[in-house]
Amino acid sequence: MDTFLNLDIKIGFVGLGLIGGSIAKAIRKVYGNAFINAFDISRESLEAALSDKTVNHATDKIDDSFYGCDYIFLCASVKTNTTYLDEIKKYLTKDTILTDVGSVKNNIHAYIQKAGLSDYFIGGHPMAGAEKSGYKNSKAHLIENAYYVISPEKNTSHEKIEKYSDFIKSLGAIPIVLDYRDHDHITGTISHLPHIIAAGLVNYVKKNDDSREMMRTLAAGGFKDMTRIASSSADMWKQICLANKDNILNVMDSFMDELKDIRKIIEDSDIIKLEEFFSNAREYRNSMPIKGGAFSKAYEIYVDLVDQAGAIAPIATILGINGINIKNIGIINNREFIDGVLRIEFESEKDLDDASKLLSSYNYKIQTR
Repeated sequence: MDTFLNLDIKIGFVGLGLIGGSIAKAIRKVYGNAFINAFDISRESLEAALSDKTVNHATDKIDDSFYGCDYIFLCASVKTNTTYLDEIKKYLTKDTILTDVGSVKNNIHAYIQKAGLSDYFIGGHPMAGAEKSGYKNSKAHLIENAYYVISPEKNTSHEKIEKYSDFIKSLGAIPIVLDYRDHDHITGTISHLPHIIAAGLVNYVKKNDDSREMMRTLAAGGFKDMTRIASSSADMWKQICLANKDNILNVMDSFMDELKDIRKIIEDSDIIKLEEFFSNAREYRNSMPIKGGAFSKAYEIYVDLVDQAGAIAPIATILGINGINIKNIGIINNREFIDGVLRIEFESEKDLDDASKLLSSYNYKIQTR
């Protein structure tokens, strides 16, 4: 999204990590004249944001530089966002919209209500992320075409919700308004539980591998696909699990019942129910939208070629001279569920589409997933 909107707005960021940095970069890209003020405990992040001209002013303490902001984004961790509210509230004006980006909403809404800040606050949660954290990994297109959940307070005016929704939409995201309690149940099911399962599966394999480490050697394809999110920040997920504990425990109990059911089907060798189990999952999975979900999409293609010395070089050259950046490239050694020997990952959907068309024109057989 390259629209340049000539509006004089002031935006404040409390926290400038992956999400805060990406939203700030998106704002700078769309609102070229915006004044962006940022607080972070990392001097390195602040200096980087000043250097690349994403922010106009950086501070290592919350002070009156936040006065008069049109929007203030709380982008610190779930645990620490509430601690900054006492400091930030003295700088709010009647027109300020205070928001957060946390994946758990109950705690922040409860604190907002207790602090008497409901008139200012609209919760937010961009359904986007990456395995790597920090400002250095932030990117302007991270929230582009991603769902962005908006959770207003009970008495928030329709006009204020519409204003904030329009702002989020202008950054390329897709706003969806949800009650914050519904949000926490939904994310507990489709985001938090999968992270726990992914981490649990990886730990299970680690504990059951032997000294030869053949499980680690052969793990690829489906295993790596479904456990990719286990590479996320341990500290962040520790906080999320504790903040959304009740919802997570409830969905874990329900999921364990589901595992018991399929275990009984396998034990009974019930081929009809076993086929139904996998067919229902396939059909529902295939009905899900490609864009905008809870996890960051891996922009990757698989190229079918002969695995021999020098085979990768022509492909890398073709992409390089056409200005297509490669994020990751490598030969797939376990191809049980994958068509294609070479896996290439890109930073964006545009790069993926351009690379697919370009390599196809050179008669390479391409598969996207």
